[in-house]
Amino acid sequence: MDKSWMHSDRRSKAYEFGVEAFLNFSVENLLTTTHIRCPCVKCVNLKMFGVGIIRDHLHFNGVDQSYKNWTFHGEPWEATTNASRNVEEDDGHSRYSFVSEEIDMDDNDFGDFGSDPYEFANVIGDGDQPVYPGCRKYTKLSALVKLYNLKAKHGMSDVCFTELLILQGDLLLEGNTIPTSMYEAKKTLCALGLSYEKMHACPNDCILYRKEYEDSTNCPSCGISRWKEGKDSILKEGVPAKVVWYFPPIPRFKRMFQSHETAKSLTWHAARKSIDGRMSHPADSPSWKLLDDKWPEFVHDVDLIDFRS
Repeated sequence: MDKSWMHSDRRSKAYEFGVEAFLNFSVENLLTTTHIRCPCVKCVNLKMFGVGIIRDHLHFNGVDQSYKNWTFHGEPWEATTNASRNVEEDDGHSRYSFVSEEIDMDDNDFGDFGSDPYEFANVIGDGDQPVYPGCRKYTKLSALVKLYNLKAKHGMSDVCFTELLILQGDLLLEGNTIPTSMYEAKKTLCALGLSYEKMHACPNDCILYRKEYEDSTNCPSCGISRWKEGKDSILKEGVPAKVVWYFPPIPRFKRMFQSHETAKSLTWHAARKSIDGRMSHPADSPSWKLLDDKWPEFVHDVDLIDFRS
């Protein structure tokens, strides 16, 4: 589909026809006219409106030109094919270990993004680019992580952050790799995060409100309400008194086994053999061997791991 209109003057007929073609494309694919993500420079696909409001936004605010693949509006995702499928490491440590220390993500910032573990490798390859030609101190990824950490730390709105990115891009040399919108920044950062689930819990840690307790409003053990109590001692129904975060291990295992070197280290205890008969690793201990004998299915699962794939 022709997307050249996105770079046209908003007063031109080409832009007007392009907006209508985009809206028709969205309605045909999403089968709705009332709940469509708005790709204007202020909403950056974070808000949903009807066709009429989106049309007005696109004419008044302009379209987010970094939104090149219309994945939120029914267009198939174009997978990156030139990125390495294996995250290389130096001396057993990731070159981007700073990411986990620097980034401070807001709740639900990344939604369902980052479900494919290979996206992480794509981001690392793309993040190697200098933030502007000749820069040695910051790469695209490290600069973006620093900026996003400031957003989270100071409660910056998405619109404000988008305008900050645009200003940064104007201040830096031509050819800089700073994203021009919140949407583009999220696409880059989403692969750094991993999925998590939020679960309501009893304030006394008796239960999690899931499975048979999913619809309960009071703890069956201690009787305390599931909902938070306000300053006026009135329960705020729908606002949980306590929330715990569950991080599923499987996506993390996939991330760890992407690296051949890390995969070898993770399975080394099962592949190695004690040469001198002495205990040089916990795997040589009687306790470890007892665990192997007691839960052979777990050992079998470890042996089946193929880190060459």
